[in-house]
Amino acid sequence: ALGLPGRTLLGFQYATNSQLVASYPNEWEYFGRFAPFLQDAGAPVDVGLQAGYNLAAQSVDGEVSLARRVGPVRLLAAGRAFSNAFDSGEARFAVGAGASIRVSRWVAVAGDVVSLLDRSADEDPTWSAALQLQIPYTPHTLSLQATNVNTATLQGSSRGTGTVRYGFEFTIPITLGRYFGRGASPVASAPQAGAAGDSADGAKAAAGDTAPGPEFAASIQQLAYAPARIEVSAGTTIVWTNRDPVPHTVTAEDGRWDSGLIQPGATWRRTFDRPGTYPFLCTPHPFMKGVVVVR
Repeated sequence: ALGLPGRTLLGFQYATNSQLVASYPNEWEYFGRFAPFLQDAGAPVDVGLQAGYNLAAQSVDGEVSLARRVGPVRLLAAGRAFSNAFDSGEARFAVGAGASIRVSRWVAVAGDVVSLLDRSADEDPTWSAALQLQIPYTPHTLSLQATNVNTATLQGSSRGTGTVRYGFEFTIPITLGRYFGRGASPVASAPQAGAAGDSADGAKAAAGDTAPGPEFAASIQQLAYAPARIEVSAGTTIVWTNRDPVPHTVTAEDGRWDSGLIQPGATWRRTFDRPGTYPFLCTPHPFMKGVVVVR
């Protein structure tokens, strides 16, 4: 799968032992996903749209999904449509629901069930259950799963089998910008509301006062500082916002100042009062580096 800027994903599913279509064991599904609304962006629910083509069934397939997070619980619902379901020459539809429960910061349990609306007596609903583990301070996850389906395509995961299968899934997100570089030119930002953080001498942060002078808005996203090079005048406060799903730090290479772990969605600020060059990095992810140049 290839993640594109914004909320879009293009990818494909492939299985060498599919039971979707008789005498066609190699199943391919090409798809695109788009998330027009996200709860984290202020919408009441997450809305996902997926469209694709299943080569085995020669079918145009689609899904509309809804999800809402309530405390540690995330509820999900989905509706699916297949133009040529299971190469039968007929359009069919399926609905599903599920939930995930975050047990702790790094552990969650999840399950779901899906059924064809016109399911016959010899067609089983599908189900799956998983123990989901996030590897601390990384974007990687490991999922230990049990299910009665043998492919993850829209059609393959909508009609169950009589066999329970066990497996695992390990995710390794690849951020192309990490390898091919990204723009580092600073862009002036509008002043922001104050937030707790550090300052050049530490006294202002301890007192909870907002540092005087201009502010520069920076972010941490896709395992990189954005921008990675910041040029400001003396007295400027830089405010970093962590937009990644994992914690990061902004730590001076010489160890003279350190943000501590900045949780996802949180901000940290530091006022740079003296001219100089201040290289910094992320302690959990030392390949993430940046520099502040104070004139």
